[in-house]
Amino acid sequence: MPPTLGQNQYGKAETRVVRVTREGPVHHVRDLNVSVALSGDLAAVHLAGSNAAVLPTDTMKNTVYAFAREHGIASPEAFGERLARHFVDTQPAIHRARVRIAEYAWDRVPTPGEGAHSFVRAGGETRTAQVTCDDTGVRTLGGLTGLTVMNTTDSEFRGFVRDRFTTLPEADDRLLATDVTAVWRYAAAPEDWDATHARVRGRLLGAFAGTYSRSLQQTLFAMGTAVIENVPQIDEIRLSLPNKHHFLVDLEPFGMSNAGPDGAVYIAADRPYGLIEATVLRDGAPSLIPVDLTAP
Repeated sequence: MPPTLGQNQYGKAETRVVRVTREGPVHHVRDLNVSVALSGDLAAVHLAGSNAAVLPTDTMKNTVYAFAREHGIASPEAFGERLARHFVDTQPAIHRARVRIAEYAWDRVPTPGEGAHSFVRAGGETRTAQVTCDDTGVRTLGGLTGLTVMNTTDSEFRGFVRDRFTTLPEADDRLLATDVTAVWRYAAAPEDWDATHARVRGRLLGAFAGTYSRSLQQTLFAMGTAVIENVPQIDEIRLSLPNKHHFLVDLEPFGMSNAGPDGAVYIAADRPYGLIEATVLRDGAPSLIPVDLTAP
């Protein structure tokens, strides 16, 4: 007996789509990871190599972006149902569509003034500490990693060096996101370690939300400065900030605009990414934190 084709499916996995909805100065974010799998009368593509019934997986990806822009994302469930029905209703060979969605939650960070456009990723943050004791005394480092933050406006990147390999366009208003890794050195033990850690975290978030960013370097220095100026027990803080790039999706091939006061749809890029690192010191304090934050 010859082999027979059993259950099969195909689709586009892990399409990252970030939908920013703007209601004046108040912004809302839905951040999804969408995976589509389709099945139906697809034996011919497996057995004879015929693509006559095959909707390209790239089209599935584009549909996710287009639907996010055109219909918005009221909820993962509603968005997934809309997608699944679309693929079954519009493709004669497709009898079953499965859409799996993971949503990454963002909590709002208070923004100075009337705006509301700063967010911190819910969950995933890790508090760190290192204590070294030898014959010279005790040295304590506090820290955190995986603190993911995002501003949906008040960030630009212009006036940079160009050479013959430069293709990056200048940005007057961009989405700025990063995963904060910070290590700070205590010059003196605080009365309450937990309260001081929370205070540092709050100053980092406040400076990120309150700084109009012309570069991630500028934002980093503002964050470190906010800690040094407001937490007297700390003499030094080292920050490592990867630039988590979000690029506007080109929807013009579908006759759709991805610009306007109501919001936009972004691709959340994985890699490569820019990595910005620096130390901020109290005036006159020595720099003692190792440069490599992965092995402090």
